[in-house]
Amino acid sequence: MLKPRLSLWFTRSYATRIAEKPAARFPDPLLNAPNVAVKTLKDENLTFIHRPPPTAPSPHSTTLAPASPLLKSPTPSNKHAPMPPFLRPSAYNAAPLRMSDKDIEQLRKLRLSNPEKHSRAKLAKLFKCTPNFVSKIAALPRPKRKEFARKMEAEHDTVREQWGEKKATFVAIKQKRREFW
Repeated sequence: MLKPRLSLWFTRSYATRIAEKPAARFPDPLLNAPNVAVKTLKDENLTFIHRPPPTAPSPHSTTLAPASPLLKSPTPSNKHAPMPPFLRPSAYNAAPLRMSDKDIEQLRKLRLSNPEKHSRAKLAKLFKCTPNFVSKIAALPRPKRKEFARKMEAEHDTVREQWGEKKATFVAIKQKRREFW
């Protein structure tokens, strides 16, 4: 019978410490450049390092007459060059003209006199502005707004009553889903 060797039983099969990479020692780019002039003043404990630019400046390019087309001022021929397209489609529409104070007063009177007849959309077409502008300039008092909301809800309820069972179920599920958003 063979006896086991002791050296096999007591040897470690794992590393005893984590291997670490030594810190990198990069050469100083100022001192190791081939054409560097270093001047050290011992009295003030100062060091001056001068490196010439990598390329010589062009005698043809100055701030008064730049060689780069990016630095040149626009010439008369460039002023009529085609411009890039607008980012938003609404930018192609001309800005609406400012409404006079007289027109704003008339808009408010019409809106408050009969809001059912003079709706936001109708007034917007009449005065050539947006319905949002009409709602901001000639906003209805809160009780009238609530009354309008009740009327609209009643109209919507009459339409909802005509829905079939399937559509009503789907709309109810959608509303329930929105509650959990």
